Amino acid sequence: MERIKRSTIFIVFNMLFVNTLFGQFTQNVRGVVRDKASNVPLEYATVAVGDSPLSGAVTDSLGRFIIKNIPVGRHDIRASFVGYEPAVVKDVLVSAAKEVFLEILMTENAFSLNEITVTPRTDKTQTLNSMALGSARMFSVEETSRYAGGFDDPARLASAFAGVTGSIGNNGIVIRGNSPKFLQWRLENVEIPNPNHFAEVTTFGGGALTAFSSQLLGNSDFFTGAFPAEYGNALSGVFDMNLRSGNNHKRESTFQFGAIGIDFASEGPFRREGNSSYIFNYRYSTLALMAPILPENAGAVRYQDFSFKLNFPTQRAGVFSIWGLGLIDRSGQEAKTDSLQWTYMTDRDKMIQKQYMGAFGINHTIPVRNGAYLKTSLAATVNSLELTSDRLDGNLQFRPESAVGNTGWNFIFASFLNKKFSARHTNRTGIRITGMKYDLLLQNTDNQRLQTLTDESGTSTLFSVWSNSLINLSDTWTLNLGLNTQLFSLNNRYAVEPRAGIRWKFKPGHSAGLSYGLHSRLEMLYYYFTKSANGELSNKNMDFTRAHHLVASYNWNISGDYRLLIEPYVQQLFSVPVVAGSSFSLINLQRDWFVSEHLENTGKGFNYGMDITFEKYMSQGYYYMLTASLFDSRYRGGDGVWRNTRYNRSYAFNLLTGKEWLLGQNRQNLFYANIRLSYQGGDRYSPVDRMASLQAEAIVYDENHAFSKQYAPAFVCHFTVGYKINRQNSAHEFALKVINATMSKEYFGHKYNFKTQQIDLDHEFIMIPNVSYKIEF
Repeated sequence: MERIKRSTIFIVFNMLFVNTLFGQFTQNVRGVVRDKASNVPLEYATVAVGDSPLSGAVTDSLGRFIIKNIPVGRHDIRASFVGYEPAVVKDVLVSAAKEVFLEILMTENAFSLNEITVTPRTDKTQTLNSMALGSARMFSVEETSRYAGGFDDPARLASAFAGVTGSIGNNGIVIRGNSPKFLQWRLENVEIPNPNHFAEVTTFGGGALTAFSSQLLGNSDFFTGAFPAEYGNALSGVFDMNLRSGNNHKRESTFQFGAIGIDFASEGPFRREGNSSYIFNYRYSTLALMAPILPENAGAVRYQDFSFKLNFPTQRAGVFSIWGLGLIDRSGQEAKTDSLQWTYMTDRDKMIQKQYMGAFGINHTIPVRNGAYLKTSLAATVNSLELTSDRLDGNLQFRPESAVGNTGWNFIFASFLNKKFSARHTNRTGIRITGMKYDLLLQNTDNQRLQTLTDESGTSTLFSVWSNSLINLSDTWTLNLGLNTQLFSLNNRYAVEPRAGIRWKFKPGHSAGLSYGLHSRLEMLYYYFTKSANGELSNKNMDFTRAHHLVASYNWNISGDYRLLIEPYVQQLFSVPVVAGSSFSLINLQRDWFVSEHLENTGKGFNYGMDITFEKYMSQGYYYMLTASLFDSRYRGGDGVWRNTRYNRSYAFNLLTGKEWLLGQNRQNLFYANIRLSYQGGDRYSPVDRMASLQAEAIVYDENHAFSKQYAPAFVCHFTVGYKINRQNSAHEFALKVINATMSKEYFGHKYNFKTQQIDLDHEFIMIPNVSYKIEF
């Protein structure tokens, strides 16, 4: 038996740690080079690794290239083509297990080469959407996996960007003081429901973590204000996500397991000589293993998700793709049946939560004559939440306390024509029709009676038509003009929204810009169907919540590796639903389902501030990013008084940094360490009316002084360390990822303590460590 144990240890040691004696591990770098404005493949473009022309390739008639036998590690990939600005993809990570696939977008020179100085352009500073001129950032899959605190979740990664604040217990994205529910999630050109696990439970617009896996996610765009005209029904920002296509040359797989669950992904061609491909990812997670260090009842949390994309290029009919995303969540809380253990009201509550979300779509992209292409999407989405709460009475009998039943289907048709008229002018015009089918139920106990606030089933439609043009006025001036219109058929409310932006490159590496946009967003559907005492729908005619955005920007590409970005901004919100004569406003809504009052669109909001980003891209084995946000966010309720919004944290500072070391006899293994430090102001809250609370034996807030108090600032540290072992055609990775290593408090309000007859602050220490092992093969 001892001999068997020694043999097993020897075999595992050789598999993971013994370096090959026959040379350095290598991998292929493949990809496609396209015109950024027209999406046309560029034939005969030159693609090289670093500055060496010996490690390179020339694209074929479809813009494809392959560079073989590139050593593992990080490399710059450079692309050049006559009449186009050179492009650089910085520090691409090449590993032994999987081929690297890049989509390189190049910008045509609008003016003759003797008029301008052409320098290589780093793609990381550019969005995938060619129409965006400011308040936008492209983020890569590799960044999602690398940055500490991201937990492979793009929503948590975004909270490190300037202008964004977040929390530990949920990933709600607060952009420039706006509620997370004002953010639009978009996947493959289609608006989708909140894609987070346990969505809308801890905060509207957020959840625990997204169902997007870094194994499947492609490069995507994140907008924080004054976004282009094609983005309608969004108020604070847009997360425009893309799924990558699978490898159509060979099959590759990834399996990962850790303290919070398992993850499996696979991709490859449908047949060996074809161009079609598949990719899918499945994830199952449970917090049972970490229950001792998490809040009470967290160990019962279980969730799973599945995503996929099938890609079918054709010779003449364009490219078809079929994609999907789905999640299922289960959670709950058991009541304490011993009345001697009832410290808080929640100790008597039994809660059951079940929810699912799904999105399925078919996309078709086809070139049209003379530098144009047509992209069309047909999709269906669904989201459902069942949340019931029963409370033990004095006789230890359960009584219904509340019920949320919300199921919504959306059926979407979206299509746009992108036409590049010349190197100076590109236009994109489209239409979007969203059919909504809903089944809504909201019940809540009032005076010990279960009352129905909403009980409605039906259909509505949101129509949108938009057009956007990007015009190169000269070699230094670029103009973006657009218009978005939308109509909500439920009450025939409509919006006409102009968008505009201009950018001036006043010297090499320096640019300044100014962007404006009028934006609007529907409120959550069940508020439109709130019933009054006489049974009428008192809020059916509620209008869009609207906002003017004005953003200035200064961008300095100090060198190929460093960047400084400064963005001052002003946002004026109007037509915000409020309750007349009250401080209440939907602008502050966090997780309150049961709004029974009549709402009118007379509220306002005002946000202003400055976002600063200084970053060094990954090079020479390390990177860092410093962000600072100084802002003020206020609102005017139905009583006409201006106050702080719930999300007016006033300031937020972040430092992200990381270092990589190449180890091993042939420097083929990778040890890495990443850390994120965050310091931000606390959320605002309303003071407790102490006398009224003690009399009612429940928390009563002083709404006349709404959000006049502020929780303590939060200093949070996240870190990641790992070791990746590259072997021929496989890689093994061991990692430790920790969220909130500083054990910073998360505040949730106040609770009435029945034992002490006092008011307690409701807060928890949430630290999530995840030890994991991943194999790629």
